[in-house]
Amino acid sequence: MILPIVAYGDSVLRKVAHEVTAEYFKDNNLIQNMFDTMYKAHGVGLAAPQVGLDIRLFIVDVSPFADDEDLPKQAQEELRNFKKVFINPNIIKEEGDEWAFNEGCLSIPDVREDVYRKRIITVEYFDEKFQKHTETYNGLIARVIQHEYDHIEGVLFTDRLSSLKKRLLSKRLNNIMMGKINPDYKMKFPNIKK
Repeated sequence: MILPIVAYGDSVLRKVAHEVTAEYFKDNNLIQNMFDTMYKAHGVGLAAPQVGLDIRLFIVDVSPFADDEDLPKQAQEELRNFKKVFINPNIIKEEGDEWAFNEGCLSIPDVREDVYRKRIITVEYFDEKFQKHTETYNGLIARVIQHEYDHIEGVLFTDRLSSLKKRLLSKRLNNIMMGKINPDYKMKFPNIKK
């Protein structure tokens, strides 16, 4: 089932999400619904707050990046096969040089900006079978995980921009909050008091 994606300005995007148990997923199709929603919106990651749930869950499928012919074949294969569910994740280490990459967000349509992040991360998480993992990732995979992890911490990629960039984007962000945009996927806009 396709879920509406929560737009910039909704308070759920600013909450630190809470952990869940395996029981939470017992009688629902949330994870599959999130994948369906992400694919419909042409995203590479989606966090539970983006569908209105303040739980520590996000999904990632970076296979669209595998089509970049500038990447080495090994990197293309790694990206093509990287699809994961992260439940109750915790980034325990970020290392390496910071590097810029042009990021966007399904909750902030048509806004893209360069964001600096560390190149390598180590993350603990549970998968959809509630098996615990501790893994290290780098490059684009690490970046997408960091972006989605920020969502469950109540942080948006726009928070990582300079104050000048934020001022320059303020009108566009207000238009998103007010629903004055036309994304090609279903969205839920915050209730704005007049």
